[in-house]
Amino acid sequence: MAMNLFTVFKIPQANRIKGYNSATKACHGNAFAAQEEGDQAMSSFRTTSRSFPGYKNSVNGFAAVLTEEEAKLLSEKDEVVFVAEDKPNMFSPKTTRSWEFMGLEGETEFGRSIASDMRGNLPQKANYGNDIVIGVVDTGIWPESRSFNDEGLGPVPKSWKGICQDGASFNSSHCNRKIVGARYYLKAYEYFHDKLNNSLDFQSPRDSNGHGTHTASIAAGRKVENVSDIGGFANGTASGGAPLARLAVYKVCWPLIDRIKNKKAGTDCVQADILAAIDDAIGDGVDVLSISLGLDDPVNHTRDGIAIGALHAIKKNIVVSCSGGNSGPAGGSAENVAPWVISVAASTIDRIISSPVVLGNGIKIEGQSGTPYKLEKKMYPLVYAGDVVEPHLSKNSSAGLCVPGFLSPEKTKGKIVVCMTNLHDAIRPFNKSQEVKRAGGVGMILANSPDVGDTNLYSNSYDLPSTSVGANGATTILNYIKSSNNSVAQIEPAVTVLGIKPAPSMANFSSVGPNPIDEDILKPDIAAPGAYILGAWEKQNNVGLGYMKYMMASGTSMAAPHVAGLAALVKAVHPTWSSAAIRSALMTTATLTNNLGKPIITASGEVANPFHFGSGHVRPTKAADPGLIYDASFTDYLLYLCSIGDQKAVPSFHCPEVPPSVHDLNHPSLAISHLNGTMIVKRTVTNVGGEKSVYRASVEAPRGISVEVSPNTLYFKAVDEKQSFTITIKAETSLGASNSTTGGYSFGSYTWEDGIHVVRSPIAVSQTGYPFVRNTTPVENLPRGVGDKEVQRG
Repeated sequence: MAMNLFTVFKIPQANRIKGYNSATKACHGNAFAAQEEGDQAMSSFRTTSRSFPGYKNSVNGFAAVLTEEEAKLLSEKDEVVFVAEDKPNMFSPKTTRSWEFMGLEGETEFGRSIASDMRGNLPQKANYGNDIVIGVVDTGIWPESRSFNDEGLGPVPKSWKGICQDGASFNSSHCNRKIVGARYYLKAYEYFHDKLNNSLDFQSPRDSNGHGTHTASIAAGRKVENVSDIGGFANGTASGGAPLARLAVYKVCWPLIDRIKNKKAGTDCVQADILAAIDDAIGDGVDVLSISLGLDDPVNHTRDGIAIGALHAIKKNIVVSCSGGNSGPAGGSAENVAPWVISVAASTIDRIISSPVVLGNGIKIEGQSGTPYKLEKKMYPLVYAGDVVEPHLSKNSSAGLCVPGFLSPEKTKGKIVVCMTNLHDAIRPFNKSQEVKRAGGVGMILANSPDVGDTNLYSNSYDLPSTSVGANGATTILNYIKSSNNSVAQIEPAVTVLGIKPAPSMANFSSVGPNPIDEDILKPDIAAPGAYILGAWEKQNNVGLGYMKYMMASGTSMAAPHVAGLAALVKAVHPTWSSAAIRSALMTTATLTNNLGKPIITASGEVANPFHFGSGHVRPTKAADPGLIYDASFTDYLLYLCSIGDQKAVPSFHCPEVPPSVHDLNHPSLAISHLNGTMIVKRTVTNVGGEKSVYRASVEAPRGISVEVSPNTLYFKAVDEKQSFTITIKAETSLGASNSTTGGYSFGSYTWEDGIHVVRSPIAVSQTGYPFVRNTTPVENLPRGVGDKEVQRG
């Protein structure tokens, strides 16, 4: 009979019938007998080799390999809340200049000067995160990296209860005062994929992938001078946001294996392993969790291991920062959307690796690259890939994609080849360059089709001299080839360029709202740098350029640890603040403008909206002094689950007969998916600014909507005082497609100001909801930096 892996969620022992005597028998005889029967049934599962270790700190339950019949039997027991089937491939893994660009270091913030008394203010106040423990749930860590040295750090915090787990090429000596704990989780992975192939990964916390090392260094890496990507690009000082914070590593992701070729073919992170890791992190005593993993398809919160684990982490006031997903720019593609986690979108910074194309007619077209290979200083014949395919191949739409084996060596030799790419292109840029090299080409121009746009260029490492150009540049190049009988070009060597404008802008791959689980919770929450971020990465390069210690990578995987590092600093300044308070501080102080002083734009050049970046782009200089906060408790989130009919996370919590409105969750943003007439919602703010503060409200109403805040003035006599207010939302006109900005939605905001603080909350309103069409493009078909395959160079 077929078996599969299931997670069994039970009623906590404290809420069950205790003691068996005449009194309990009289009151609970049948129930007690059923409980005993259930205990015996579960005991039989828990004591077999088919059972995994139980969870201790997050949920009451365990994982076990069961038949469908056994799972059904257990699900019918009174003490079992529900049984969730686990599956493989549900979760996958989804940084120098960025902190300086945002103003955490240096004298400018997004290109604008910072007042002298504000420069470096937050890191100094927070003592650079010293004694805050950031847990990283990912692919492990490379402990020898200079980013994780413990020189000058004090003793491990007394509150720390974690361990350093021995394994292959890893023992307790690899932990130090920086890496205070390291564990690995393998049992669920091995259930689906058989025993780990020890030649392809370490059965230990050691990172063979690089992703976990990179994300850990972004959040909490030490300052390391004179580091760069391959070829010396992006040279500078690498640092995490909280460089003195401690790191706890939880390895949950392992290689997918191509069994025919016996090599890695991707990465899998199994839910039961993830939940076990979060459970241990809670017990170990982490303060912040950085989780750069995500589900490819949305599931209800109580069937999402990250959401469930994070909910119980919130109970311990652990801040949880999660990647927002790499399935953009498709609407409704946001990931990690539970209201108790911080869902982080990805933005660009003001640095590029410039490598222009010079055409024979003198036109220079901006390009970007990350390859150190260079052409000789002369012009080379230029051809379009579709014109130099093998004679027996048809010249259809795929002919120009440089599909492996398509190019004719006779027609390609000695030439620069223009290879097209589009959003549904399954061929990685590096593989395109390999095809050009195989056919004897000397260089490659990776040309965006219109659906990729002008700003989403690929600063990749290629297998020969190459560069990436936008859609308009691609059109210019192709028109030149068509108009000339002797088209030639030169690819200029790549160089690092700072101060690029506009920046930040939203990365093309960054997932977009609305929230696919509950449209009435706005997601993502905030944006942070996630495009071509330099971080620690110990790995052999596959283009013959030696061993990499630092490299650039892209994805919301890189954005989430930026927020985790910043949250660690805020927590160090405000140790008594709840996780909701810290999220509120980050969100309400976010900025909407770029280094031109204009609205942040998307990769396609449109003005970004809350579905792209939530409250805006994170702003470190303001985050620790928000003025007001929107707080929420563990109970508030349980009531929210009651409101959406999904409260299975804590069986001992009983939902009220009439749950509160979803819209009344005290969230720092407001989303209404089906506005019918007028709606009144309530919010409560806590004064964390000065005494005797007076805040006045202002409104930027969504198109076709009226918004009224009452009262519109709040008077605070003391710090920590709370005040409540209502927001009345009314549809003035029908929000048809012509009267909305995105998928039937219109956007605005309400803001509280006291002359010092600006506390802004975004609003998203629709009368019809979003017409969801999930992006079904496989991960490997998305641009570089999207998914675990593309996060690596080449």
